[in-house]
Amino acid sequence: MTETTPQIPWTATALTLFPEAFPGVLGVSLIGAAANRGLWALEAVDIREFSRHKHRSVDDTPSGGGAGMVLRPDVAAAAIDAVQSRWTGEKRPLIYLTPRGRPLSQARVREWAAGPGIAVFCGRFEGLDQRVIEGRDMEEVSVGDAVLAGGEVAAQLLIEACVRLLPGVLGDPASAEDESFEGDLLEYPHYTRPRVWEDREIPEVLLSGHHGQIEAWRRQQAEEITKKRRPDLWSRFLGRKENAR
Repeated sequence: MTETTPQIPWTATALTLFPEAFPGVLGVSLIGAAANRGLWALEAVDIREFSRHKHRSVDDTPSGGGAGMVLRPDVAAAAIDAVQSRWTGEKRPLIYLTPRGRPLSQARVREWAAGPGIAVFCGRFEGLDQRVIEGRDMEEVSVGDAVLAGGEVAAQLLIEACVRLLPGVLGDPASAEDESFEGDLLEYPHYTRPRVWEDREIPEVLLSGHHGQIEAWRRQQAEEITKKRRPDLWSRFLGRKENAR
């Protein structure tokens, strides 16, 4: 009788100076329940554990002068190398969260969710020494045009975006297909009971029971909202539509 090797679930590794920040929101609701069912796994790695310096310091002054501190390359690389040395099989993306990175996209999230997992480096201070970013082939990603005190909140956002796409996490698989950014459109508005609230009524078409008309209304709403709020997505949508002809 042959033994079967236990399947390793999709795994997210957060390299952070504050491992106590995890799981945070990743430990509640559907995402937390999915972890408890073994559909995915989370590990928080304390970067400070890899410091060989007095008082376990992890940062130093920026070369060339300037405000703030910079994460040291030797400490950061040691933490990254320790994590990567445990990987077997397919290499995982190593993501560095930074405001100067490429904007996070649903398309990229789908690619990450389809793989074995991700490693996310949570920055602090003024940032990470550029030599580590280049030397460890890190993918720089931004979650929005705003600056945070650190990468932990952004990491949880990114990880949740991936986990909710894993098989078995959402109750209805269609929930992940019929929403904002799928097909380069923002999502249509939602309504529920009561039928009238503060003199505002649910659109009559949604109560008609005519699925074709409902689908057409939702599509129209999605297109109008996208055109008004996200002209960049609208242009991409029109381009894809034109190429499909």
